[in-house]
Amino acid sequence: MRAVAQRVSEASVVVDGETVGEIVGPGLCVLVGVTHDDTPDKAAQLARKLWSLRILPGEKSCSDVSGPLLVISQFTLYGDARKGRRPTWNAAAPGEVAEPLVEEVVARLRELGAHVETGRFGADMKVSLTNDGPFTVVIDI
Repeated sequence: MRAVAQRVSEASVVVDGETVGEIVGPGLCVLVGVTHDDTPDKAAQLARKLWSLRILPGEKSCSDVSGPLLVISQFTLYGDARKGRRPTWNAAAPGEVAEPLVEEVVARLRELGAHVETGRFGADMKVSLTNDGPFTVVIDI
């Protein structure tokens, strides 16, 4: 699994003009990509990492300050643009594999006590955020 975690003061995701997820920070906006060999165990590991990642102000984590997370599926994190001008998506897991694993990350975060908002899997989403810092970390599990 791959995630891009951004420290935010606010973030939201809109689908067809409707806000489907919104947080006010300090918190994290997290884009999550799934590849073919990912498992529920990797999803749980990613959730624990995100919940305890000390990148909020004062080297705090979401678990330290009850910081919210906005989790959004993002298959393009596994795009490969090393050759040519058009990325390939071969490393990205298909929707029927990826969707349950993204949902597993969200469920595990909630089990840990996190307030989690989400996008809508497979939808054309408009994501807005205020990156605080800016501070962005790529996490591979």
